[in-house]
Amino acid sequence: MDTFVKIVTKINDLVWSLPLVLLCLGAGIFFTIMLKGCQFRLIKDMFRLIRSKSAAEEGEGGISAFQSFATTVGSRVGMGNIAGVATALYFGGPGAIFWMWLIALIGAASSFAECTLAQAYKDKVGTEYIGGAQLFITKGLKSKSLAKVMAMLFAIAAVLGPGTLMPGLQIYQIASTFKSAFGTPQMIVGIVCVVAIAVVVWGGIKRIGRVAELLAPVMCVIYIIMAIVIIGMNITALPSVLATIVSSAFAANSMFAGIIGSAISWGVKRGVYSNEAGQGSGAIVAAAAECSHPAKQGLIQSLSVYIDTIVVCTASTMIIMVTGNYNVIDASGNFIVNNTGSEYGALWAQDAINHSLGGWGGKLLAIMIALFVFTSLMGYYYQAESNMKFIFKGKKAGTYLMRAIFLIAVFSGVIVDGQTIWSMADLGVGLMAWVNIIGMLILYKKVKAILADYETQKKAGVDPLFDPAKFGIKDESGAWDKYAGLLKKREAESGK
Repeated sequence: MDTFVKIVTKINDLVWSLPLVLLCLGAGIFFTIMLKGCQFRLIKDMFRLIRSKSAAEEGEGGISAFQSFATTVGSRVGMGNIAGVATALYFGGPGAIFWMWLIALIGAASSFAECTLAQAYKDKVGTEYIGGAQLFITKGLKSKSLAKVMAMLFAIAAVLGPGTLMPGLQIYQIASTFKSAFGTPQMIVGIVCVVAIAVVVWGGIKRIGRVAELLAPVMCVIYIIMAIVIIGMNITALPSVLATIVSSAFAANSMFAGIIGSAISWGVKRGVYSNEAGQGSGAIVAAAAECSHPAKQGLIQSLSVYIDTIVVCTASTMIIMVTGNYNVIDASGNFIVNNTGSEYGALWAQDAINHSLGGWGGKLLAIMIALFVFTSLMGYYYQAESNMKFIFKGKKAGTYLMRAIFLIAVFSGVIVDGQTIWSMADLGVGLMAWVNIIGMLILYKKVKAILADYETQKKAGVDPLFDPAKFGIKDESGAWDKYAGLLKKREAESGK
């Protein structure tokens, strides 16, 4: 086991070295500039598109725009929002939170790019849609040999990441909080979780969409209400907390000036782990949605990034920091802040809630974490299954194999230690991000053209429809046949 831990840690340190941190930040800035800040300019469209369904989309297959949004929110909102915030604070100090916010604001542009590409290049298999970096790289890159290698690397990374390395962390946090709140043995938690997840994953993406549609909004609202109550109880500490976060982000706070590099690195790392912007996982779910124009899903998924980090991660930050229930260490492992004896992770938030609201609050959080984890795992599974289908060329053997691997990975959360489980999860995120971001950057002109097409049609007062042929995209599966036909008919009637 020690050898395994050393290997995972060494590979993770290599994958998450400075180049990937800069790549994540650089891609967000690049797409923000190239798309003229679409993640800010088109916020009204984001909210409108979540619930709207155009006449052209009625009665179609796939999952709805809201189900796709709920599924990605459920996937994004998980342990990264609670335990991830605590980890960023522990290793990077309060300044790491600022960099999590920043990566969300600029990362929303990366999310728009990857989800728009995933929609534009998606395939239709029966009544379901599949897509993601594995497909937009395969279809979009001019060099077919490079495309084949990159697409396979991403597919393998997605199977290793969401499908194998990342699920255990989610269960580890459930086991920790349930043991603290109810004294439930970890093995019991693991078995119950495996059974519950097995029931859902055998139902496919449509069942995942229906379950996420119910759970994701409820769990977010309850958690945010708890945070607001705790902030209200400690309102005098709020100005100081905010000042500490901002000053620490730029080494202006003498206490945390020595770990400014860690603040940036851990803020970006935990930001990407939490909101998945640029990682490629959200794009896989976005491709499954019924949509009349790719930019619509791009905008919807940009909003999910904001909700994940700006709203939910901030809620966790305030729960932990206004109560002072956190520690910070320097590069040598020495304490800069030492306020709690609990292990960094979800237990910090649970302790803060117990102290503020009483024991019932900690028990409620344990249940909330179970919901966070459940929806995250549903998103993880769909991402992994889609890529396993790509590797196995749609053969059912790949699906059955993925289900077995995933359930074993889920159970690993109660038998592997916390440090190892975090390294495994980070490694999964990093492997996907490398391939996905490079693919997005190569195809940035497609993203720019698709957004321009959406805005042109919107300005003309019509519901944007998409014809992939106009962008040199081959649609061999017929995923866009209906909308391309409607667009051609509309243009013919208008004399264009």
